[in-house]
Amino acid sequence: MSLTTEQAQNVAHVLTEALPYIQRFSGKTIVIKYGGNAMVDEDLKHGFARDIVLMKTVGLNPVVIHGGGPQIGHLLGRLGKDSEFIQGMRVTDRETMDVVEMVLGGLVNKEIVNLLNRHGASAVGLTGKDGDLIRAKKMMLKSDAPELEAPEIIDLGHVGEVESIDASVVDMLVQGNFIPVIAPIGIGEDGFSYNINADLVAGKMAEVLGAEKLILLTNTSGLLDKEDNLLTGLDVEKVNNLIADGTIHGGMLPKITCALDAVNAGVKTAHIIDGRVTHAVLLELFTDEGIGTLIRSGRA
Repeated sequence: MSLTTEQAQNVAHVLTEALPYIQRFSGKTIVIKYGGNAMVDEDLKHGFARDIVLMKTVGLNPVVIHGGGPQIGHLLGRLGKDSEFIQGMRVTDRETMDVVEMVLGGLVNKEIVNLLNRHGASAVGLTGKDGDLIRAKKMMLKSDAPELEAPEIIDLGHVGEVESIDASVVDMLVQGNFIPVIAPIGIGEDGFSYNINADLVAGKMAEVLGAEKLILLTNTSGLLDKEDNLLTGLDVEKVNNLIADGTIHGGMLPKITCALDAVNAGVKTAHIIDGRVTHAVLLELFTDEGIGTLIRSGRA
């Protein structure tokens, strides 16, 4: 069916609006944390894959870091093993870590790689153990519950945080015109594997790669004020004020902290966008309005 004149003009407008952004970001590295509904809804999965392939085709260098918490929980349930969370972190014993590696490094990672390749990319899957990419250290939580006489240190098992990143293997893949797809599993000095929050890995990866942008896909429309209005165009000072007055709290706080750390370390901008919107990544990158929350350093 042919387009009407009005429809054709709308298409042309979208393409011409995208052109200056494509020119501006050509050759730049964009780190995308992929998670939430965008990973489980079939239409959103294919939309995300097309976004990433288009980015690569027009000269950008996307690097994908993915989560997989629901998939891990589902397989643990099938195996008859309960999931336990403390302060939002999954308690991960040796047996659970085996499942985490199987799901993140195997099932989920390879599904994303396959999806990108089916849409015309050349994607390669990695975990942080490949090429000594991610060195991890054990994460220990501190509980300051009022009923405790002294702070309690909580051992979560094989839950880690990023100690260092050697991005040599990622650089090699990008230079070879591949799209790296990375599962957030690191290796500790003790030789054990550690499950690391994907937002944290994405933020640190963006820092090390000197990325132009860090994009975090979420299941919300972005950062909202106390009247549920979307906030964007924020700098570090404004974000810190929103943390101080309680606007930013709960589950959004770790994402915002990750974004702040990235822009303070030299990443030009960080974006928190709604992965439930089809083609959310392209809308944020290549349109004047965008669809999410943009955070920049005061130097940008």
